[in-house]
Amino acid sequence: MLRSLSIRDLAVVATLDLDLNQGLTVLTGETGAGKSILLTALGLALGERADSSYVRPDCLRAEINLDFDISAIPAAQQWLEDNALDEEDQCLIRRIVGADGRSKAFVNGRPITLQSLQSLTSHLVEIHGQHAHLTLLKSEEQRRLLDESAGNTPLQKKVSTLFQQWNDTRTALKEMVQQTEDQAAREELLRFQIDELNQLDFTSLDYSALVEEFNRHANLDKILATGQHEINRLYDDEQFSLNSQLGQAIDALSEISEIAPEYLEVTQMLNDAQIQIQESVQQLRRQQDQLESDPQRLKWLDEQLAVIHSLARKHQIAPEQLPQTFEEFNCELGRLTHSTEKIDELQQSLKAIESQYEKAANDLSNHRKKYAKILDTEITAIIRTLGMPEGEFHIKIENPPDPQPKPHGIDQIEYFIRTNPGLPSRPLGKTASGGELSRISLAIQVAATHSKATPTMIFDEVDAGIGGGVAEIVGQRLRNLADNKQLLCVTHLPQVAAQGHHHLMVTKNSEQHSTQTEVKLLSENQREQEIARMLGGVKITPQTLAHAQEMLQWPNNENTGT
Repeated sequence: MLRSLSIRDLAVVATLDLDLNQGLTVLTGETGAGKSILLTALGLALGERADSSYVRPDCLRAEINLDFDISAIPAAQQWLEDNALDEEDQCLIRRIVGADGRSKAFVNGRPITLQSLQSLTSHLVEIHGQHAHLTLLKSEEQRRLLDESAGNTPLQKKVSTLFQQWNDTRTALKEMVQQTEDQAAREELLRFQIDELNQLDFTSLDYSALVEEFNRHANLDKILATGQHEINRLYDDEQFSLNSQLGQAIDALSEISEIAPEYLEVTQMLNDAQIQIQESVQQLRRQQDQLESDPQRLKWLDEQLAVIHSLARKHQIAPEQLPQTFEEFNCELGRLTHSTEKIDELQQSLKAIESQYEKAANDLSNHRKKYAKILDTEITAIIRTLGMPEGEFHIKIENPPDPQPKPHGIDQIEYFIRTNPGLPSRPLGKTASGGELSRISLAIQVAATHSKATPTMIFDEVDAGIGGGVAEIVGQRLRNLADNKQLLCVTHLPQVAAQGHHHLMVTKNSEQHSTQTEVKLLSENQREQEIARMLGGVKITPQTLAHAQEMLQWPNNENTGT
């Protein structure tokens, strides 16, 4: 139950603090007094989108606070516990809207996203708007009301989940079949490309090594000539080789080192250099001896590289990428080859999901049909008390002969009404007049809410288009509905306002530079004055006041409130 509501700097409200109670609380006031701002505040606190236009002029932010007692709301308690926001049986909701358009939401002092806030408040408050009778003409709204009142949410979720699985599997199957139809040409091309690449032995192919070997064979004469020339320069030329000249330098320095020992170190370094030259020459000779002209090998290398370069150009890749491309072709061919098996698997999976969906959808359909009969009886009984004594309501549920799976099930749901005897039932939107539609909508909402666990309900001028004795009965229905719930009802009808357990009056005070909306709880005497105003207008006569006093006694008359 909503215990209190506080508003700061929201539109025409500077400051407002309200304590609310169980039962039916009616809100009345002149047109334009600001009754809608209370619903706006509640909507924002419950998770509706906000913008800077909600902030009172010259203020930094607007703030709304709600205090709920959730001791009797297990669903809300569980939600708070699951989200680590529980605080015993308390639920404090705070919504701040900044002048810059940014907003924040808090639950029990901790920040929360709007999506999470909406998920929580769905267990706390339900709002029935003044245009509900227009929304009721839509087939999806008719289905939603039936499912909500019947408690079909678990079945509906199961059907919706199976539909998604069915749709995903069907899409995958269509794509696979399309690929199969187009794969013949692609498969033939892949086989040709793979056969072409099979000219190369990719298990031992090393492009860099091939290039290196080819370059060595192609430049063999230069390598041999250069190697021999350097052997001569390093060692074989007895007069001018580096080895010979180093030997002469070593002999000369060795002779003077006997006189000047400091030259011994240099002499030793030259000895090491001579040894390095001799070892280098030996290594050169071995490499020279290993080199041998092989025209056949050179020809093979040239042909192999020509094939590699040709294939690389054909596939527009670097030669080094050919092994990877070959592997990719093989993998794609494998996928295409196994697509038939995958199609069979998807077909089997689709059949299994269709079977599960059919069972779940039939369970949902049977539950809808069973509860629809209950609603037919309840709504018919209510509308007959609302000025349509011969009215008859009926929910028509049909299943097409070969239904295609849909997220909401296989049923086609439509509300039918008969307002006069001797006439056939017709769809709701094609039969009822504006006033009748308002009464039927109210009857449906009242009947549908009896089974709901939502403890707080808000009715925003749902009695529009109703008057006279029917309005009195509407008030009685709302009062009865509030026996075990908390109802807030915005109304312009004195017959409805008189049925309230509590009465709030909304007024607007305008000064030179500002406008302020205020809300106050009326005493019994003040209620008489407000009901009289609603009955008679600006001038309140003794007759209208007496009538108001009489109306306020009706809720306490045990013979009324049927």
